[in-house]
Amino acid sequence: MAIKFQYNKTSLGELDKQLKVRRRALPTIKSKESALRMEVKKARAVSDGFRSELDELTTSHDYMMALWGEFDPELVRIEDVRLGESKVAGVRVPTLEGVEFAEKPWDAFARPAWTADGVELVKRIGRLLVESEVYTRRSELLDRARRKTTQKVNLYEKVQIPGYEEAILKIKRFLEDEENLSKSAQKIVKTRQQQAAV
Repeated sequence: MAIKFQYNKTSLGELDKQLKVRRRALPTIKSKESALRMEVKKARAVSDGFRSELDELTTSHDYMMALWGEFDPELVRIEDVRLGESKVAGVRVPTLEGVEFAEKPWDAFARPAWTADGVELVKRIGRLLVESEVYTRRSELLDRARRKTTQKVNLYEKVQIPGYEEAILKIKRFLEDEENLSKSAQKIVKTRQQQAAV
């Protein structure tokens, strides 16, 4: 990124102010990036925990697989998922406030004895799936924010701060050269005036 500037003291002051702003902001942005990195890891770990709990739950009930053919899938369904919102390191992420299930009334005498346990198992599986999805979405949002923050850190560290420093150095050298030329010209004029006076 080429920084536009003019070879004068006003431009030097503006560039110096911009450089100071970026140097002050850089530590804050870096700490936000590391906080986001940790939060992404946490959200992924929680989501993976729900997935592994779901896997354990389904494998522990594999022996009932043949019975699930008798289970009516319309007995229970997810009716509502209540989501909230919270801020994590300045990023709005979803939080699960609750999962509501709708149960269709059923006759305990007409259904197999394990139907009540099956309904509870379906509820647990549904809740785990929803929780896993919420934390997966949460980790995606946090990861996107982390990537943007990392880009900003790199932009400041590798492009803008060195660019401003280089521009400031060029202006200072130009102004010093201009001042030296001015002093040299004054000396030459003074020497000529002294020689003309003699």
